[in-house]
Amino acid sequence: MRDAANPCSILTKSPLLLRDLDLMQQIAERTEFSAAVSVPTLDEKAWRATEPHTPNPRARLEAVATLTRAGIRTGVLVAPLMPGINDAPEQVAPILELASEAGAAYVSGIALHLRGEVKGLFFDWLRAHRPKLIPRYEALYRRGAYMPVGERERLAGLVAGGEWAERQDARGRVRAAPEPGAPRPEPDAPGPEPHREPFPRRTDGPDQQRLF
Repeated sequence: MRDAANPCSILTKSPLLLRDLDLMQQIAERTEFSAAVSVPTLDEKAWRATEPHTPNPRARLEAVATLTRAGIRTGVLVAPLMPGINDAPEQVAPILELASEAGAAYVSGIALHLRGEVKGLFFDWLRAHRPKLIPRYEALYRRGAYMPVGERERLAGLVAGGEWAERQDARGRVRAAPEPGAPRPEPDAPGPEPHREPFPRRTDGPDQQRLF
């Protein structure tokens, strides 16, 4: 990606991406590059129950701060958002606050998707840990892998709208994703274009450029 100056991004839940910070900076010098870190909750009990054996969410936010200080555009995904598990406003608000302190470029809320075999595994988890939520989730996912649009909009609105998003936007430190249908803010003034070297043309074989 670096050598070809190919625009790219990273989505992860692990601070281990910091091992390649030097490489990410090299890519960002040549082309568009960004990172996004998922943080579903800061609630210790909810985190251990839903994402066992994953990095501590606070360590993920520390990674956001490190990437931002290094000049890497980094956002926070409050994801997955799960009704009745981690969607209480008092659970989401601390994530927004710490994302702001970390200098996150944006914050977005994303509802839980249950594609393929994941759906069965998740319902097995519900039966073992949150059996009272089963009827609610059966209704939410009766048509497939995604919640109804209205519920997805409600969950996204925990981040995109309301008191906390207004406070973060007023501080100018985090830009929350707009609610569906809302007008988008004017883009920031463009900065200097990153240095982009042309893709090297091969001279030792067939002219691959004819394929493009």
